[in-house]
Amino acid sequence: MKTNFSLLFYLKKQKNYVSGNVPIYMRITVEGNRAEIATNRDCDPKRWNAKGGRAIGSKEETRVLNTHLDQLQNAVYYAHQCAFDMGLPITTDVIKSSYLGTLENSHTLLEAVADHNFKMEQLVGKDYVRGTLNRYKVLETHLKVFIRLKYGVVDMDIKRIDQAFLNGLDHYLRSDKKNSFSSIL
Repeated sequence: MKTNFSLLFYLKKQKNYVSGNVPIYMRITVEGNRAEIATNRDCDPKRWNAKGGRAIGSKEETRVLNTHLDQLQNAVYYAHQCAFDMGLPITTDVIKSSYLGTLENSHTLLEAVADHNFKMEQLVGKDYVRGTLNRYKVLETHLKVFIRLKYGVVDMDIKRIDQAFLNGLDHYLRSDKKNSFSSIL
């Protein structure tokens, strides 16, 4: 699905503005809906090209400012692409959250294992035997205990699963649960 997406940099003057630098904001627009984000930069309105959304001039500070705005633009386009790749609906809030790194598309490990076991149960008798499902259910039980013992939490974000976690789980299954090599795989 194609969406109408645009990005604009603009100066945001206060009502009582007299002179001096003004903060630069960026506006994300999707299908007429807007989201604004401060760039934490400012510029003199006399040195601003409103149509181009960049500062005018060739001084070093102007080039640095424009380079920073280019980097922000690239980051917003990257956030848009990430949201699209995740299959999320493209809205101003989704793009802004993706850009700010607050996008919630996270799942827990035990949630993923439970979902896997649910799907496996539907395939018992077709692609799998009951014994395979039972082994996965035992693994789910061992995972619950391991996460509580090692990390002190009930469940954990699946993004936190790394090589150290896998090594720790492997050691736990071999030493504490006395599992053999074939049952750990």
